[in-house]
Amino acid sequence: MPGGPRDLSADQLGAILTEIGEEMSEREDRGRVASYIPELAGVDPARFGMALALPDGQVLSTGDAAVGFSIQSVSKVFALAIALGRLGDQLWDRVGREPSGNPFNSILQLEHENGIPRNPFINAGAIVVTDAILTGHPPKALLGEILDFIRDAAGDENIHINEAVARSETETGHLNMALAHFIAAHGNLRNPVEMVLGAYFHQCAIEMSCVQLARAGRFLIAAPGAPRIVSLARVRRINALMLTCGHYDASGDFAYRVGLPGKSGVGGGILAVAPGRAAIAVWSPGLNARGNSALGSEAMEMLAKRTGWSVFG
Repeated sequence: MPGGPRDLSADQLGAILTEIGEEMSEREDRGRVASYIPELAGVDPARFGMALALPDGQVLSTGDAAVGFSIQSVSKVFALAIALGRLGDQLWDRVGREPSGNPFNSILQLEHENGIPRNPFINAGAIVVTDAILTGHPPKALLGEILDFIRDAAGDENIHINEAVARSETETGHLNMALAHFIAAHGNLRNPVEMVLGAYFHQCAIEMSCVQLARAGRFLIAAPGAPRIVSLARVRRINALMLTCGHYDASGDFAYRVGLPGKSGVGGGILAVAPGRAAIAVWSPGLNARGNSALGSEAMEMLAKRTGWSVFG
């Protein structure tokens, strides 16, 4: 776009979002919702929302951006921020920092690497992160801390856990249970499996809208006017992991096509960060074969192209 990405006004950015929303409304192939979680199986795949939060808190949006949805694995970004604040580099004794190249719920790599998950954004790694920040805290207190962190980041107290979704995951999350027991068998869980999974399932069941999620992501922009609730060093590390690991075995493709740090969730949400410029949230419930939002991924690519935003210049 003429003048470069830093010259885009709020009006121009709003027009870009509106265009993307209109184009997404015409798509016929919208992916498939995460039917293996019964409470998510009934979500309308026709939904699409997108919001962009500027450092000063101004939010631009399109479509169903005010509708709440289950953020699922996007919550791992906030849990990781808390874990790094509490444990620092000691966290990396228990979880790696490398892309997995495998599906988000795979147990194969975990077996080869003796119960040390490859990174904190695959399910096994997120379970270890939850265990790490749960130590010394009752599950309710930990969930309260996570919610307080997100509410503070978003500047919005109206963010809650969807208990129906949490119950649905607890009743059907057998693969996550297997992952947790496997990790525990290798001595990499400090708390009872049932307690860790209870906290993990409730964390994933946090419900937010695109507007709320974009505002909550502003602490990762590292720009004047954005919230400074974690150190800049921690922001850089979280963004690096979002870029390399945030879309599971499609992380490389997302980096290639979008060029921004991003974290997806099987609820159809994606949180992405344009450092110094904006936090972006998109929601479309239908997933692609890699478990990422089909239209959400496409919309992020369109936004990156039309703004010129990329961490690669």
